[in-house]
Amino acid sequence: MANFAKLDNNNNVLNVIVLNNDVINNLPFPESEPIGIEFLINWSNGYNNWKQTSYNANFRKNFAGIGYTYDEGRDAFIAPKPFASWVLNEETCRWSAPVSCPGNPNNYTWDEASTAWVEVPVGE
Repeated sequence: MANFAKLDNNNNVLNVIVLNNDVINNLPFPESEPIGIEFLINWSNGYNNWKQTSYNANFRKNFAGIGYTYDEGRDAFIAPKPFASWVLNEETCRWSAPVSCPGNPNNYTWDEASTAWVEVPVGE
């Protein structure tokens, strides 16, 4: 299956559409992208702002999701910034806390007011 993100004029992801591989002639990315876009333009009555995305993040860094942004310069889909203090990892195009989590991330939550990780008591 081939996945395509529908983008608005600011490159925000509005939707992700799945196409059968037959539609893209079973071609790999990037050869598949223009074929898929042509199909989607016809299917959507002329809407032409589409980008192919990879479910396994094999290209464009991250799988597109509604609310993500496509960054043309980085050729990457980037999730919304979760907290004002977090920074973008340029290599992965994922947001990271300004300090490392001190333990198992499942046992901590981020507190933006103190810009620190706070341990979540077990059982709560």
